[in-house]
Amino acid sequence: MDLDRYLTLHRGEWDRLRTLTAAVSKSPKSVSRDEQDEFVALHHRVSAQLSFARNYYADPGLDAELNGLVARSNAVLYRRTSSSRSAMRRFFSISFPAAVWHLRRAVGVSALALFVPWIIVAVWLGTSDEALNLAIDEETRNALVERDFENYYSSAAAEEFAVRVLVNNIQVSFLAYALGVTFGVGTLYILAFNGFNVGASHGVFIAAGAQGTFFGLITPHGLLELSAVIIAGAAGLSMGWALVRPGDRTRSRAFGEEGKRSIAVIIGLILAFVVAGLIEGFVTPGLPLWPRIAVGASVWAAFVVYIVVFGRRAELAGFTGLISETEERASANVV
Repeated sequence: MDLDRYLTLHRGEWDRLRTLTAAVSKSPKSVSRDEQDEFVALHHRVSAQLSFARNYYADPGLDAELNGLVARSNAVLYRRTSSSRSAMRRFFSISFPAAVWHLRRAVGVSALALFVPWIIVAVWLGTSDEALNLAIDEETRNALVERDFENYYSSAAAEEFAVRVLVNNIQVSFLAYALGVTFGVGTLYILAFNGFNVGASHGVFIAAGAQGTFFGLITPHGLLELSAVIIAGAAGLSMGWALVRPGDRTRSRAFGEEGKRSIAVIIGLILAFVVAGLIEGFVTPGLPLWPRIAVGASVWAAFVVYIVVFGRRAELAGFTGLISETEERASANVV
């Protein structure tokens, strides 16, 4: 297509985008929802045309015109008309729960990767004296059951212990997420390894007939903490699956989209780990059995309800957890 024909074909779109850019910039509330949607669509379309024109025509005048048009519409589209507090509210009410809800199938796979090794190892060590003696010597087992497991939760000042737990949990979760680049194999290994370790301790308590002590110490913080680790693992698995089965997208695009969504998940989980760390540092060693279990179970239930309610609501509104979705719509609608 020659340049004159290209200009004739698309001049109407450029004029329309210029008009809508001026209207949205001057008085956003006076622009209808249909016009806002048209504005967003035209911005992306003309951006693509700018890229095409640069490569195909290399005309300085056309490049300058389209570059200026796209720059102005981009500034209007992505301008920050709301405070950082509003952006934070959108993140926790839309982006984060939408991302976790979008990954719900991967969450199920991630949970299996952690709990299956846990259960197998716990039952094996808890019911086989031969396996137990081979895995852990009797002196170590007795110390774990009688004092070491419980003393761990008061091994440092509550504030220091909570920070230590927070850092460790974030490291484990980030590793599970980042190893999604290995087609998910590394993520599965991290989940299984952690399940194996917890299962080994559980097996020792089963053999000693002290499961109540084990669950009494691990339940308050573990419900939320393990849920967060599983969700982080799901983020890594979704990235790995995007490399294996990108669908109708290119492999790089599929991986990039899942990676961006996973970033929202990891950022949101930091708050969950902070809460779990506070419970592990202050509640587990500081309260009697049933009150600390009640605290942990209540916090975990609130987290699950939050994800389900807000996640489903966001999905029905067309969000999948990409932060750019909420920011773009907020800019277009002048939230």
